[in-house]
Amino acid sequence: MHNDDHLKETLIQSQSLCDGSFLKVRRDTVRLPDGGTSTREYIVHPGAVVIIPLLDDDHVLMERQYRYPVGRVMTEFPAGKLDPGEDPLACAKRELLEETGYAAAQWAHAGDLHLAISYSTEIIHIFFARHLTAGMQSLDSDEFLEMKEMAITDVLAACRNGGITDAKTLTCSLWLQNVRSGAWPLQWQ
Repeated sequence: MHNDDHLKETLIQSQSLCDGSFLKVRRDTVRLPDGGTSTREYIVHPGAVVIIPLLDDDHVLMERQYRYPVGRVMTEFPAGKLDPGEDPLACAKRELLEETGYAAAQWAHAGDLHLAISYSTEIIHIFFARHLTAGMQSLDSDEFLEMKEMAITDVLAACRNGGITDAKTLTCSLWLQNVRSGAWPLQWQ
């Protein structure tokens, strides 16, 4: 393990800029490693999960939904935010069922993704799900999305050609590629 003390910043003062129902925005004054001071503005996010639902050896379940901040329909893996105190695996199971109607017999935690380290605390826990059983979708009243079965080769091609630009889906595609090749084994439960 490295000793990173020479790189660390320490909190002097913290100020709330916005206290939204979902996101919070803070401005912190920090002491820099050289003794100087600076400010850091960032978004406090509750954390989230993303699921890579394996339909078979060659296909995955994707979602298409309009994402207001970027003003376009995005193709992405199913995902959702953690409720306060919620276990990430429990959240993944809940989100997969709510958004897609599918339940999985087996789950594997792949890793974690810090989505925007320069301005957000958001962490996304990456899960694989397999042996899926179809059920009833249960979307939130303000949630509109469509499901899309995609060949894994098409997902990877979309990542390459700009059809998929969502950061969590790009990261999951790296995981998917390496899990399929056997380079990154998973522990299924």
